[in-house]
Amino acid sequence: MMNVVLVGCGAMSRQWLDAARQIDGLAIVGLVDLDAERAKARAREYDLTSAVIGTSLDAVLDQTRPDAVFDVVVPAARRDVAFSAFAHNCHLLTEKPLADSPENARAIIEAARRAGRVHAVVQNRRYVANVRRIRRFLDSGAIGAATSIHADFFVAPHFGGFREEMAHVLLLDMAIHTFDAARYMAGGEPASVYCQEWEPANSWYRQGSSASAVFDLGGGKVFTYAGSWCADGFRTSWEGSWRIVAERGSLLWDGHDGLKAEVVASGRDGIIDKTQPIEVPLLDPADRVGGHLGIIQDFMRAVETGTEPETHGADNIKSLAMVFGAIESAETGRRVAIAREGL
Repeated sequence: MMNVVLVGCGAMSRQWLDAARQIDGLAIVGLVDLDAERAKARAREYDLTSAVIGTSLDAVLDQTRPDAVFDVVVPAARRDVAFSAFAHNCHLLTEKPLADSPENARAIIEAARRAGRVHAVVQNRRYVANVRRIRRFLDSGAIGAATSIHADFFVAPHFGGFREEMAHVLLLDMAIHTFDAARYMAGGEPASVYCQEWEPANSWYRQGSSASAVFDLGGGKVFTYAGSWCADGFRTSWEGSWRIVAERGSLLWDGHDGLKAEVVASGRDGIIDKTQPIEVPLLDPADRVGGHLGIIQDFMRAVETGTEPETHGADNIKSLAMVFGAIESAETGRRVAIAREGL
């Protein structure tokens, strides 16, 4: 049995708790939130009648002595949660982003290393079935190597709360999902980025609700990103809308179930190469999916077996480096180099 304390009982905690109650061998033994009434309400909602409730993570960890901490707090509080978890010899699974600054990201990863604890990030887009299918399809070479990856993200949510007051809100709080998925699907390592942010006249966010970025993913691959959190009408899926261009064909994914590809055929229609549809194979039994559920199960497996989870912090920092590189570029107006090892 893995005993876990979850800290941060806001709206996002429901996704974690919905997944957790499906897993045999996992027990939520504590809930922590600055608002004790919110933590108590979440305990009643999920029938966690024996869970310890508190406003201090240290105090609840002292009382429950769990195996792991699930971190669902706002990014600005992530470093303190991580240090507290590792000081209590706990493994840590954290909501994205890994940290709210490069300095804090490095500090958290170093603290995990010193503590010898498993540290992973809920980069759950990797656990979407079509993301796994695309990666496997590209790896097969069916349309050759990817040369450019293009993602559009246009959703207009009214969250209220901290997001509407954040700086660089789209890049820091959401774009990492898309950036990490691009890095994963195309097998690229970010080398540089140019980015521009802007605030549309109709925006209800303080800063950075809209952005456009061009990444050099190395090996001749370019990734372009266009996104907005205040673009009403013709919304994309939360996974975005994708076009991947390869040496001998292209792939389109609408972020839902619409996934298709074409490969170059023999001959031309005038000056245009002929193409024909090519099937993107279904999931392989080895593909791990399931969103939060899949990633929590992988985290538990890593803790139990002493292996490294796919989204461990020392790798995820490379995706976070794409975020902070884009932010630096937007602030300076210059192309920014991204270190191979991340931040």
